[in-house]
Order: sequence, then C-alpha cells, then structure tokens
Amino acid sequence: PQAPSTRNDIRDCSADPPYLPPTATNTMARLAVLRGIMWTHGVHAYIVPSTDAHMSEYISERDARLGWLTGFTGSAGTAVVTEDKAALWTDSRYWTQAERELDCNWELQRTTSIESIGMWILKAVPAERNVSLDPFLFSIDTWNSYSRALHGSGRTLLPLETNLVDQAWGDQRPLPSSSEIYSLPAEFTGSSWQEKVAGIRQRMEQHVRRPTAVLLSGLEETAWLFNLRGDDIPYNPVFYSYTLLTNMTISLFVEESRLSVAAWESLRSGCPGPLCVELQEYGQVSAHLRCYAQGNVTVWLGTEYTTYGLYAIIPQEKLLEESYSPVMMAKAVKNAHEQEMLRAAHVRDAVAVIQYLLWLEKTVPQGQVDEFSGALRIDAFRWAQEHSRGPSFQSISASG
Repeated sequence: PQAPSTRNDIRDCSADPPYLPPTATNTMARLAVLRGIMWTHGVHAYIVPSTDAHMSEYISERDARLGWLTGFTGSAGTAVVTEDKAALWTDSRYWTQAERELDCNWELQRTTSIESIGMWILKAVPAERNVSLDPFLFSIDTWNSYSRALHGSGRTLLPLETNLVDQAWGDQRPLPSSSEIYSLPAEFTGSSWQEKVAGIRQRMEQHVRRPTAVLLSGLEETAWLFNLRGDDIPYNPVFYSYTLLTNMTISLFVEESRLSVAAWESLRSGCPGPLCVELQEYGQVSAHLRCYAQGNVTVWLGTEYTTYGLYAIIPQEKLLEESYSPVMMAKAVKNAHEQEMLRAAHVRDAVAVIQYLLWLEKTVPQGQVDEFSGALRIDAFRWAQEHSRGPSFQSISASG
C-alpha cells in the first residue's frame, strides 16, 4: 500500500500549502455565510444532519444540506459548525470518499456516535453558550441523545425553526419537485384507500388508549394509505406529505396543484363526510397540529419517522407513542393480491437478470465491458420489463 502522503486522490492538510484533489469542494465562502447567519441568531454551534423532515433513508437534492455545506456526498453523516471550527462525522464506508471531497476547513471524525459529537462540542464550545439545530430534521431519539450528551454541561440545546443552512444556500438551493402525484391503479393495490382508512380507524377504536388521531410523517405511510405515488426522491416512489387521520376527518398536507386529476377526484369523492380528504398546504402541518392539540385529544404516532419538531408541539399527556404508526404496521402485512404482485415483479426482474448474465457471457470475453457499462446494461434490461418504474437504488456493480 502507498503511504498516504504519496496519494494524489485525497487531501493532505499537513502539506504547505495544503494539497486538495480536484474532487474537493471549496467551502470557505459557504462557511463564512453560515457563520454570519449564526452570529445574527446568537448561535454558537450548529448541527447539520444528512436527513430530511421525514427521516427518509434517501433524500432529494433540495434536502442535501450536508452535501452542499461540506462537499461530502455520502448518504450518512453529521456536521457541526462553530465560530472557528467545522467537523464532519461519518462511518467507515465513507472515510476515503470524505478525504477526497472535503477541503481543509473540515476535520474528519471517523465515527458516527452522538457521544463523540457531544464530546467534540464540549471541547469546541465554551460553557454558557448554545448549540442549535433545526428540530424538524432530527428524530425524537436523536434529539434526546444530544440532550443527554449536553446535560449539565452549561451548554443549552436550542431548537431553531429557521433552518440556517437553507438561509445560507439561498436561491441556489434546488426548487421543490413539481412533478405529478398520481394514483396507483387498483390492479396493483388489492384494497382501496377507503378500506385502508377504515382499517386504521378500527385499530384506533380497539386500542386501549382510544386515540383520536394518527399522525403520519413517513412519506411511504401516506403514499400507501391513499394509493398514491410520486417521484420527489430518486429511486423512491413517494412525495412530500403529512397526514392527520381522525375518527371523522382526514387531512392530507400536500401541494394540491401537483395531484393528477384522477388522484384529486379519488380523494375528494367522499366529500362531505368521514371519507372526504381535506387537502391542506404541506407547510401548514405544524400550525394545524398545534391547533388540533389544544382540544381533548390523543395523537398516535410512530417515533421512528416523526421529527422532534412535530413531537414537541403535542403536550406529553396527549401523546400515544409507539415505534411505528398503525399505518406502518398495516403496510408491512401484504394482502393476497399484493403478495401476487410481488412475486410477479420478482419474476420479471429475474428475467432481466438472466438476460444480463447471458449478455455478460457473450460480451466479457471481448474485453468491452466495465462495471459502469454493465450497470447501465442491467438498468436497460429492467426498464424494458412491463410496469417498470426504474430501480430501487443505483446499481452497485463490482467484479474482481
């Protein structure tokens, strides 16, 4: 193995002047703008996660705040920026990638533990200062972990609903998706959205706590419940939305103009009545929930997909917390028709893989195939299959 100092594809911050490969991003100006905004808000340290407001595994370009700020494009990481320091935490999958993409404004921390982040903050931020974050980008568990890490240290954990990275990014931030949200045909679902809503309401009635509402934050929860699909996030057939389902009302928080005519008509077909979907602006979920939580209510939510920002709106005594919402649990149990569709999809995919293996057998001996062209080829075979909407993740292609 070459010594690190002789590699030219990773940064060398100990050199004079520091060496940066062409893959590194110059973040000097971005950090300066962010620090100016932090100063305006009285923020001494700011935590930036790699997630979105729905705890999605994959995110859209618009939500890639960590990537924009640091230059690091891996799928998992956390950054902390103070008045004079900046650090990125990521796991071992991405250490080499981070050394290629970060400039020397950033310390790379080879761990992801919140304890490690907390220790770094305690060293970098003096007592009586605050540590801030956007509560709508952190899960309840993650917020609690940061709270424990800073507890009794004299540093204050300060939720700030204005996202400071978004302010720094400004009009360069990608626009929200404007593509159509469409209905999944009945031939694929096995049950109508009205039947699914009735099933969830039955679970609410049968629960010992008798919750009056279910809050859905996971994007796949709302997509499944209403048999709707979109393409707001690459490789994921979902769209930005929240749902508040009560015994008698259904509020769907989504950009109404993006719904296809068929989707809109399907949602509004039961109006007025308990199966009428009231369409609300996506950005109004917090205000709506705050208003609802003032009544004599109990809100059932899944803590895995709900952000601390929404969770904190609901008084503790009005919360019914479980790891997963009843919709996520119902979605996990496939009906007979969904099982049939799954098997059929796997058969079609198997045909594509067999076609690919045959193509490889013929083509590899000619020396014309590399991992990238192979990945493109199997994608093409899959796209050619009936009902294909694309792969569920970018092909991971390797040999030797």
